[in-house]
Amino acid sequence: MKITVIGGGSTYTPELVNGFLERVSSLPITELWLMDIDKERLDIVGGFAQRMVKAKGNPFKVVLSMNQREAIAGASYVTTQLRVGMMPARRGDEYLGLRHGLIGQETTGIGGMAKALRTIPVILDIAKDIREVAPNALLANFTNPAGLVTEALNRYAPDIPAVGVCNVGITTKMEIIEGLEKFTGTKIDSQHAALKTLGLNHLTWHYGFTVEGEEMWPYIFPAFVEDLKKEEVPEWDIRTIETLGMIPNYYLQYFYYTDKKFAEQKKWPPSRAEAVMEIEKDLLREYADPALIKPPANLMKRGGAYYSTLATQLINSHFNDLGQIHVVNVRNNGAVKEWPADWVLELPAQVDGDGIHPLPADPLPASCFGLISQVKMYELLTVEAAVHGDRNAMYQALLTNPLGPSADKIQAVMDDMLETNKQWLPQFFV
Repeated sequence: MKITVIGGGSTYTPELVNGFLERVSSLPITELWLMDIDKERLDIVGGFAQRMVKAKGNPFKVVLSMNQREAIAGASYVTTQLRVGMMPARRGDEYLGLRHGLIGQETTGIGGMAKALRTIPVILDIAKDIREVAPNALLANFTNPAGLVTEALNRYAPDIPAVGVCNVGITTKMEIIEGLEKFTGTKIDSQHAALKTLGLNHLTWHYGFTVEGEEMWPYIFPAFVEDLKKEEVPEWDIRTIETLGMIPNYYLQYFYYTDKKFAEQKKWPPSRAEAVMEIEKDLLREYADPALIKPPANLMKRGGAYYSTLATQLINSHFNDLGQIHVVNVRNNGAVKEWPADWVLELPAQVDGDGIHPLPADPLPASCFGLISQVKMYELLTVEAAVHGDRNAMYQALLTNPLGPSADKIQAVMDDMLETNKQWLPQFFV
């Protein structure tokens, strides 16, 4: 079995390789192809990956490539973890927002929009190669903004089996398990636990949690509220949480507490991108050490907890027809029958040999759906703008975005976004 990683020069890659090494008994991988356009990073990260595999007795071959089509050809699974423009572009997204008095972030607000405009054409090009040289492959996209990218695949490459993956769901699940284990004094098998969550990527609300089929939310939610009450500066205000009766995804802070989050950003530098750039320098220096054969401790500073766990569990469940439940981004297809069937949602889905099947769920309250529908309209407009280089769609997307500029500032933001990202947005300059 061949698995291909597009963006194989990412500093995350060794964690992914480690995950595959841990599952060689259930995943008969013969070749792991790492593809990247940055030769220096590919050689450093790929070389380290090869040493990791060699240290485990070479259960599979690690192949390095700068040729996307060659890397994809004949693959059973293709994962995408790329960043168009790399970290300098992320830093640009952050400060783009700051310049205009808006949230600057890589998945939400105008920074997330800029990233989507750069990324969507590249992902659709990967889908084209999959269609032509690996028609049976499953595309697992880890590239942010994951919801927007998956929505683009849903609209413009519907024939390609694709799923958007984010680590927020599994991280939340593992944190809840840790709390339950402390409370009960009993070890919990994560495979027998499931998080109930619904919304869009980085715009979800958690509302239930089962262990062995038993609903534990009546214990979990009150404990969460009590913990908030004990905090000197609570992460969420109590009234909001008690009114919702749910635990919001962390990224909802950008929408619920916009002024507070922007005030934090005004203290930059360093922005998150700048902090990560320093972490990556150290990681690449460590990866280049010919004696290194295991992921270094510094990798934990990079973020993306449980990334390898999620990636390998998903592929393993699909390949071995296990029917496990994973929180993913996938087409609704009537799972939430009250919402449009063609929307990509983030929700629990059963993963088996036949594909990714979203599980039936009740709709969220109006207060949540109002925000979801507005953000979804922004997503759909952004997809159209990215695919067609449509400036009118781009303008309307900014007008619709809850974290976007006021109408009289849209053109200035647009001009700045396009000029700043001109080298990656040729579709807008033809």
